[in-house]
Amino acid sequence: MSATDLNPKTASTPTNDVTTRHLDVQADSARKITTGAEDRAYWLDLLLKIADPVLTNLAQGTLKGNMPIEASPNDMETRAKVARLEAVGRLLAGIAPWLECDGLTGQEESLRLKYASLARTAIDAITNPSSPDYQDFSIHNQVVVDCAYLTHALLRAPETLWLSLNNRVQRQVVAALKTQRMFKPYFNNWILFSAIIETMLFWAKEQDWDPTRVEYALRQHEQWYKGDGFYGDGPEFHWDYYNSFVTHPMLIDILEIVQTLDAGYHDMLLRQRGRSDRYATILERLVAPDGTFPPIGRSIHYRFGAFQLLAHLAVQHKLPSNLPPAQVRSALNAVIRKISAAPGMFDENGWLTIGLYGHQPSLGENYSSTGSEYMCTMGLLPLGLPPTDEFWTAPSVDWSSKRIWSGQNEPADHF
Repeated sequence: MSATDLNPKTASTPTNDVTTRHLDVQADSARKITTGAEDRAYWLDLLLKIADPVLTNLAQGTLKGNMPIEASPNDMETRAKVARLEAVGRLLAGIAPWLECDGLTGQEESLRLKYASLARTAIDAITNPSSPDYQDFSIHNQVVVDCAYLTHALLRAPETLWLSLNNRVQRQVVAALKTQRMFKPYFNNWILFSAIIETMLFWAKEQDWDPTRVEYALRQHEQWYKGDGFYGDGPEFHWDYYNSFVTHPMLIDILEIVQTLDAGYHDMLLRQRGRSDRYATILERLVAPDGTFPPIGRSIHYRFGAFQLLAHLAVQHKLPSNLPPAQVRSALNAVIRKISAAPGMFDENGWLTIGLYGHQPSLGENYSSTGSEYMCTMGLLPLGLPPTDEFWTAPSVDWSSKRIWSGQNEPADHF
């Protein structure tokens, strides 16, 4: 079955004339029992619909001219300088596992090859000073954040997005990543952005990578751990989804790479795995029977990106034993279908808008822009698992809150 066979409703076509995938948004799909193959087709259609305007415009050198900028009127000038890099870095971090996926065949493999080529073109376009879509990496401290997401993309798809780049583009990327060192990260989750960038430079065998930034971020987060799977975003606890947007996924991947440098890092990784298991358990239990979840805290408009940790652990085959892959797929699928069914998630030309359920610009923060919204692709990371993986082949399973609110006798939750 192709990735477009299941979706009869026609969506808007971007100005670049690339035909988008079509998403069936007529029913509340969170209530419908679907197969893994149907879920995969839906998720892939959605991912490519999100990706098309960004990647095709970059391929044509028209991103700066065609991408709209929605942002707070009080910060429009600043956001306009960085929103396109935000879109590229976050989109690539979300699509990277699928681009790296082995074992695809037929139409999906053809699509993967096409988008892998577009992604490499995009990396060249934003880092090449002669490109019309070149991003000045010294323009604002926001580039620290989005260099980190670009870095995460490279680490998630090393063969496709790093080793397949020619030497010129690799040198451009390294230069861009080093440029952001001029900015001091805030004393919160931002120190992980600096750390993952330096981790990638270490992985890429750059001799002048900075181990101090990595050490600082790891040791500081040990001090910020609050218990029950939660880290503070800085010294204070914040009830939001930043433990999933940033903290757990980046800590895991940094520690996996640097653990050989210090026995203490290996011990940290073991602790981190346990903490991530607990936070993933909480995330799964936050998904209501209808696919909604508590709209709490900053950046709620990142939509299903709030469940990045569940998606991240799934694609790594590291889900805790109490969360079978099909149960996680079913919970994520309920959230993804619920949110993507809302009118207004995309503008008339296929660009994402600010909002959680449709277009809700008031949910944006002063740092939010059109580019920020591409964080939602982090919820689609399990597309990096082939269709033959248990995540997709096992029958759908009701998630925790759906079982509890249907009257089933479930074990108590505790840590």
